[in-house]
Amino acid sequence: MKNNQLVNKVAIVTGTSSGIGRAIAIELSQKGASVVLASRDKDKITQLESEIIEAGGKALVVPTDVTDEDQCKNLIAKTVSEFGGLDILVNNAGLSMRACFHDVELSVLKRVMDTNFWGTVYCTKYALPHILESKGVVVGISSISGVTPLPGRTGYVASKHALDGFLETLRVENLDNNIQVLVVHPGFTTSNIRRSALTKSGSSQIDTPLDELKLMPAEKVAKIVVKGIIKRKREINLTVKGKLAIWVSRAFPSLAERLIYKEMKSEVGAPF
Repeated sequence: MKNNQLVNKVAIVTGTSSGIGRAIAIELSQKGASVVLASRDKDKITQLESEIIEAGGKALVVPTDVTDEDQCKNLIAKTVSEFGGLDILVNNAGLSMRACFHDVELSVLKRVMDTNFWGTVYCTKYALPHILESKGVVVGISSISGVTPLPGRTGYVASKHALDGFLETLRVENLDNNIQVLVVHPGFTTSNIRRSALTKSGSSQIDTPLDELKLMPAEKVAKIVVKGIIKRKREINLTVKGKLAIWVSRAFPSLAERLIYKEMKSEVGAPF
């Protein structure tokens, strides 16, 4: 059943072909928002569009590769042309990697940074004038790794730290403009990101090293994120273990490093 907490609001969600992005798009629609679905996978987001419309919602498909600045500009332009404005931008498109730095090809780190950091920068740059006009929301789906280290994923962690710094500074620059900048730090969540994670040579990992059934469901993450948008929150940290990791990392960094190293070294197929 739809409630109308976000009725007449227009939202863009990147990376909506699966996982957290897909779940956020559905949750926003159920709260009454018109949702623009952005992903490289046109078939999957077209299917999602049909599901949203069949459920009584409004959706628009704009196939987008966020590593391409012109495509990000087009995403914003088509949204405004179709709906007359923009209230919510959810920067969710993401790419991971799994390899030690001394083994990984530098092109892998560049691909991860282009997606996770520059994709957010491009979309936010062209969305910001409309967000300022609507007194709206910019959301960044970061990671617990945006705050802590995570061995075997230097490029991913670097991109999330950069994302955090960018969005937190954007928030401060706009303190007088009444916009919301929300940074979300999910812990391990059920999604496709580990299967599509890049190996040291740039191929997709395919197999996930985690038991996906034991992770926080993407749908639960989506509900928390959308609730955070409605309540105008500035930061959300998810999972008990994730919150603990952030606290220990800030309070006792040397201890956190040892604990994180020990846990990740026990992971199936750990690269170090």
